[in-house]
Amino acid sequence: MALYLSKSRKVLAHLKPKMGVLGMMKNLSSCLSRKEASLSGNGRIPHAFFCDRPTLFTCRRFESVKADVQLGSPRPAGDPQVLNFPGGIVKFTPELKFLSDFPEERIHCYRVLDESGQPISNNFVQIDKDVAVKMYKDMVTFQTMDTIFYEAQRQGRISFYVTANGEEAINIASAAALRMDDFVFPQYREAGVLLWRGFALQEFANQCFGNKVDNGKGRQMPAHYGSNKHNYFTVASTVATQIPHAVGAAYSLKMDGRDACTITYFGDGGTSTGDFHAALNFAAVMEAPVILFCRNNGWAISTPVSDQFRSDGIVVRGQAYGVRSIRVDGNDALAVFSAVHVARKMAISESRPVLIEALTYRAGHHSTSDDSSKYRPIEEIEWWRAAQDPITRFRKWLEGEGWWTAQSEIELRDHARQEVLHAIQVAEKVDKPAIREIFTDVYDVPPSNLRDQEKSLQEAIERHPQDYPHFPL
Repeated sequence: MALYLSKSRKVLAHLKPKMGVLGMMKNLSSCLSRKEASLSGNGRIPHAFFCDRPTLFTCRRFESVKADVQLGSPRPAGDPQVLNFPGGIVKFTPELKFLSDFPEERIHCYRVLDESGQPISNNFVQIDKDVAVKMYKDMVTFQTMDTIFYEAQRQGRISFYVTANGEEAINIASAAALRMDDFVFPQYREAGVLLWRGFALQEFANQCFGNKVDNGKGRQMPAHYGSNKHNYFTVASTVATQIPHAVGAAYSLKMDGRDACTITYFGDGGTSTGDFHAALNFAAVMEAPVILFCRNNGWAISTPVSDQFRSDGIVVRGQAYGVRSIRVDGNDALAVFSAVHVARKMAISESRPVLIEALTYRAGHHSTSDDSSKYRPIEEIEWWRAAQDPITRFRKWLEGEGWWTAQSEIELRDHARQEVLHAIQVAEKVDKPAIREIFTDVYDVPPSNLRDQEKSLQEAIERHPQDYPHFPL
């Protein structure tokens, strides 16, 4: 109990500078009594209704509980066919009519480039040559890294790997639309975001081999990257747990008045978890500046989306929670870039969450522990790889702009392959972390039971050194 109280005092001390909002909420009723209610055009109360002085937060989330004419008035004067219910004006109807379980037409999907790399309109955020070329180079490098690391796992050189084949545009284009001050909460298929931010190929290799210069000191599974320097939170295998974290962090950024947002990535399978729904509701109610990016690639390991939900994908779920949402072509780099670029501005300037559903396809296996040919036809996989490849599509657009040539392609792919192979060769030769690192970085002063475990492990290694040849004490 004493430890709990001590921690509570520390938390309260940390929150003290941010308590101004509580004072604002405390004085809400008196503020309401001093102001006369007035309706805006959409039947809601203007933000200025609350107080004259500026506040830390927007007041949009309180609008649903304000009266229209007088506090406590059940309906606007002169109109008995409407009710002022929390959330806004509700009209009455004599029709006994249920909402349809499915719309007549599915939500449209925003696209810029067709399959041949030709723009279908000019309705996209313009990208200059340097950014576009870097995007393409990183997409190819990311694809090359995935291919070689996957082969390394098959050779027994690393224990596990997960690729993002077919989802390179989602990774690189979304990362290009963010700023370094924005915080990334990944799932496990967004290594390209980290690559864009400057995480070196050698650092990727060090993590997958779990050597002593790995940021995680060999404690994480391969491909579970993290980098404090790049504002990229460490990957966790548990599905969708990163979504509430991203929302909470976004709310913290809002409290601090930061010109930044968070973005969290998750698959269609992640939307079948309770964490997704709780996070969306929290984000909407608290107006957290977070981008919720769903990679709807059709499969949650071996479960197709048709077995996961009956709704029109993920985009309609955002609307159900009061979150602004859009569906985009996830294999179109320009569409992804434009959507994230605009979503970031909305999230920060309007202090609101935004949901993006990117339609794509997982062209590889779920991971090296999976064989997707057991549950989906090979012909389907090959069609997506050939007809919907995001890298090919973006390259054709670059060539049309005169920014890329066949010779550039040859040089890039050769260079990327040599760089990845070199990184693997170096990482393999670096020693493993010392055994003692298993017990560090959690407690300031290790408790007695942890010290006993460390001592017991060291004694076991000393008795059986042949079983631990690569792990120095």
